[in-house]
Amino acid sequence: MTETTDATTEAMLAGYRVLDLSQYLAGAGVTRMLAELGPEIIKIELAPMGDPGRLIPWLVDDRSSFFVQNNRGKASLCLDWDQPEGLQIIKDLIPQCDILVENFGNGVLTKRGLDYEAVRKLNPSIVMVSVSGFGRNSPFADRPAYDGIIQAYSGMMHMTGDPERPPSAVGFAVVDTTTAVHAFAGLGYALLHRERTGKGQHVDIAMVDSMFHLNETLSQWHVAKGEFTPTRMGRHHPLVCPVGIYDMPEGYAVLMCLDRQWPYLVKAMARPDLADDPRYATNAARAQNQDTLVPMIQEWLLSFDDNDSLLQTCLDHRIPIGPVLTPMDAVGHPHFEARDMVRLVPDPVLGEVMIPGYPFKFSAQPDLPDLRAPLLGQHNRSVLTGVLGYDPERIAALESRGVLYATDR
Repeated sequence: MTETTDATTEAMLAGYRVLDLSQYLAGAGVTRMLAELGPEIIKIELAPMGDPGRLIPWLVDDRSSFFVQNNRGKASLCLDWDQPEGLQIIKDLIPQCDILVENFGNGVLTKRGLDYEAVRKLNPSIVMVSVSGFGRNSPFADRPAYDGIIQAYSGMMHMTGDPERPPSAVGFAVVDTTTAVHAFAGLGYALLHRERTGKGQHVDIAMVDSMFHLNETLSQWHVAKGEFTPTRMGRHHPLVCPVGIYDMPEGYAVLMCLDRQWPYLVKAMARPDLADDPRYATNAARAQNQDTLVPMIQEWLLSFDDNDSLLQTCLDHRIPIGPVLTPMDAVGHPHFEARDMVRLVPDPVLGEVMIPGYPFKFSAQPDLPDLRAPLLGQHNRSVLTGVLGYDPERIAALESRGVLYATDR
C-alpha cells in the first residue's frame, strides 16, 4: 500500500475488492458506505433488469436518482446467472475478492451453490455479509421483508404516531438504512478479525434485529411490572415532562427538559413559582400533571414574536430545543453545510444529483473520492478482462449468447 504523507492520504480500503450481490437499499447501502473508503466494488446485476433499484422513482430518461445515490463507485457486471457460464463467472470472482455482500431471500444463493459454506470453500478468507429480513436461522427466514414490514414487526410502527389513531410508518427508509449501518459496522470488525487471524467469516444481519435493537422500552415495561405499557406517545412523552412537540410562532419544535434542565426552563419563563410547586417538583409529578403544565409552556413559547428569538432564548438558558425541519431545510443550513451533509454528485445521465453526505468523518481519510454510479453492464468487459483474464473473443461469445447484458442507462 502507498505510504501516507501529510499531503495525501490513501483511501482506507484501497486494495480491497468487494463482490456486491446486493440490490435495492438494505444491501446496497452497505456497499454504498464502503465505496467512499476506496475498495474496488464489482456489482453483480441480474439480466435483463439489473438491480431493481434502477426502477425506483424518481426517474428521468429511465435513470433512477435512487439508484445513483446508492450505487456510486461500483462497477456494474450484468449477467444471466440462470445460464451456467453466468453463474460460473460469479464463482470465479469469489476467490479474487475480500468481501461479499448479499441480500437475497433465504435459499436463493443456496440453490445456486453460493451460500456461505460453498463460498468459503472457494475462498476461506472471504468475509461474507448477508442482510435479510429475519436472518438466516429464524423460523421466519423465508418470509419476504421490506422496510415497512419490518417497521411493523419490530415494534417501531406501534410506537410511532398519535395514541388515539392507527400506527404510522416513518417517512424515511429507516429500516433499510439502519440495517445497512449495522452491517457496515459488523463487516468492519469481521475484517479486523481477518487481519489478525487470516480467517474469514459469515456476518448474518437481520433487519428486524437491527430495529428491535433500538428499543429502550422493553426494559421499562419489564421493570414496571404492568404499570407501564409501551405505546405511541403522540406529541408528549407519557413518562418524562416536559418532553414533546410544541407549536412555535412558525411551525413546530421539540422541547426536551429533563431534571437538570427543568430549573433552566422555569427561569427562562420567569416563573419561579413553578419551581416550588409540588405538582411539578419531580419528573414523575410533572408527568402526572401534564394537563396543566404543558399549556403553560405552550403559551410561553408562543409569546415570542418569531422563531429566532425563541430559539435564542432557549439557547441562552441551555434549554434543549430543536425546530422540526423538512428534509429540504437541510439545503443551505449552516450545520449541514459545515458537515458536508448535502452533496451534489455528477451523473452521466442526470447531470447532477443531490444526495445526503457521508456520516463518517475519518481523520485518516478526510477527503472523499469522486464517484459515479454505473450504467447497466458498463463494466462487463473491464471486469472480465482485468480480474478474470478473459480475452475479447470469449467475452464477445458470452455477449452473443445473452450471458452478458448491457444498456446505456
